[in-house]
Amino acid sequence: MKDKLSLMIPGPTPVPERVLKGLSKHPIGHRSNEFQATTEKTHKLLQWLHQTNQDVLTITGSGTAAMEAAIINTLSKGDKVICGDNGKFGERWVKVCRAYGLDVQIIKAEWGQPLNPELFWKALEEDPNIRAVIVTHSETSTGVINDLELIANHVRKHGNSLIIADCVTSLGACNVPMDKWGIDVIASGSQKGYMMPPGLSFVALSERAWEANSRSNLPKFYLDLKSYRKTISKNSTPFTPAVNLYFALEASLEMMQEEGLEEIFKRHERHKKATQAAMKAINLSLFAAEGFGSPSITAVSPNNIDAEIIRKYVKEKFDILLAGGQDHLKGKIFRIGHLGFVSDRDIITAIGAIETSLSSLGILNQPIGKGIEAAAFELAPKE
Repeated sequence: MKDKLSLMIPGPTPVPERVLKGLSKHPIGHRSNEFQATTEKTHKLLQWLHQTNQDVLTITGSGTAAMEAAIINTLSKGDKVICGDNGKFGERWVKVCRAYGLDVQIIKAEWGQPLNPELFWKALEEDPNIRAVIVTHSETSTGVINDLELIANHVRKHGNSLIIADCVTSLGACNVPMDKWGIDVIASGSQKGYMMPPGLSFVALSERAWEANSRSNLPKFYLDLKSYRKTISKNSTPFTPAVNLYFALEASLEMMQEEGLEEIFKRHERHKKATQAAMKAINLSLFAAEGFGSPSITAVSPNNIDAEIIRKYVKEKFDILLAGGQDHLKGKIFRIGHLGFVSDRDIITAIGAIETSLSSLGILNQPIGKGIEAAAFELAPKE
């Protein structure tokens, strides 16, 4: 049967029918009172999702646009920054910083390992002139969740630095209380936990970040956040927005609010545990270090078996799309997305497809069912 593709990747993620209906509405004028009402409503809901009293600005662009905006709106040429690098996206922010002439110090960890918060504290103690620390919260390429709360705490103690967080695959999947943790900048994208198609990104700045913005001298025009802040106060946008994506955003945020933050976080944690347990039960190794698996995605190392063969079989036989490894991890891992509009049924289906595929390929050296059993145990209601 064709045209029944199931996305089990870290983005784009499945889109609910309610959101698709919002997307399919007839466009309206983006300077109309009707669109301003949508802008006002989504802004308030975005503040709720970010757990902040600060403005959350919406950009028509990808998550990379939001992160680039975060960097160029708070820093100046030659500023010293620390970038955490334990995956593909950590590497990307290093490249962005260098493209704008920033003085970058890199704190690395092997792909699959978390960043060590104490290395950030040591680097900050040694240099009072560090202006920002840039961290990927959920490293999509490896399935690792970094300890953003502790790193942010170290940055606040330093006093002179900002903490800039890539929360593209963590916001809407796990707890990221911006104000409580003292995060200065959060960036995210619509095609992840927001349960939407790609096309919108979001960036929120603390008061400290806005103070830094007044000193920033890096070049910017479309991504100049001052213009977004000025227009959001009037429930408007500085440039022509993706109008229909705003309709989708309104629908998705309403769905999220109806579910509630705590329930959203519990669901993602449950799906993480079920997926991890299933992979262990069928004797596949988890790529992320124990205890540091992301609630959004599980990276699996199939023990010297070409991961692309498994992905191809699952796609051809079951029409389920899994993500592959990036760069040197291509063929070494596959990644199971359990982010956004994903249900218990989706997890069971994906596990069953993987387990059956391994059996058909002659890789599964045990009866089919242990993976499903392990996942079902984690998904079962707990008293």
